[in-house]
Amino acid sequence: MKQQCYETIFRRLRASIQSPQTELIYHTPFELLVAVILSAQATDISVNQATKQLFKTANTPEQLLDLGEKGLKPFIKRIGLYHTKAVYLLKTAQQLIEHHGGQIPDNRAQLEALPGVGRKTANVVLNTLFDKPLIAVDTHVFRVSNRLKLATGKTPLQIEQGLIKSVPKKYLKDAHHLLLLHGRYVCKAKKPLCQQCTLRDLCNYF
Repeated sequence: MKQQCYETIFRRLRASIQSPQTELIYHTPFELLVAVILSAQATDISVNQATKQLFKTANTPEQLLDLGEKGLKPFIKRIGLYHTKAVYLLKTAQQLIEHHGGQIPDNRAQLEALPGVGRKTANVVLNTLFDKPLIAVDTHVFRVSNRLKLATGKTPLQIEQGLIKSVPKKYLKDAHHLLLLHGRYVCKAKKPLCQQCTLRDLCNYF
C-alpha cells in the first residue's frame, strides 16, 4: 500500500470519529489500569458496569488491598476470568505500593512486570496516560488492519510492528483508537457495515 493511501485512510477515519479515545470510564491513572486489566476478554460495557461500583469503594492501590480477594470479587464477578483478574489486581496494587510509590510507571518494562499486564495492556496505558505513539492490537485492530491491508500478519505483534512502520506519524497517537472504534461500530466481525463505510473504495475485503 502506498503511503498516500495510508494518509487517506487515517484522514477519513479521523474525520468520522470525533473522539478517538477509550470507552472505558476512568478518572485516575490507577482506575484506567484496573479497567484495562479487567477488559481482557470482556466488553468495555461490562467493565464499566463493574468499575462504576468498584471505584466508589476502592480506586487506589491501598483501598483495593483493603478489600482483599473476598471483598473484590463481588464487584467483578460478571466479568470473564474474574477469579484470576482479582488475584492480578491485588498483586499489582501491592507492587505499585512497594516499588512505585502507588503511581503508574511510564515505561514498558515496569508495566509488563505487573501481574496481569501484557504488551497490549502496557501499550494502552502508555498511549492513553503518557501520550506515547503506540498501538495496542486487540481483536478489532487486528481485524481492520488485515482487512484493509494496513498491516498483515497472524499475530498481534506482527500487526503492531507493521502499523508502527506504516501509519503516518501525525496519526500514530490516535491510530489505535481510530482502528478500534472503526472495528467496533463499522467494520464488525460478522456483519460489517460496508455500505456505510467511508473506506469501502480502498478496502480489499469489500
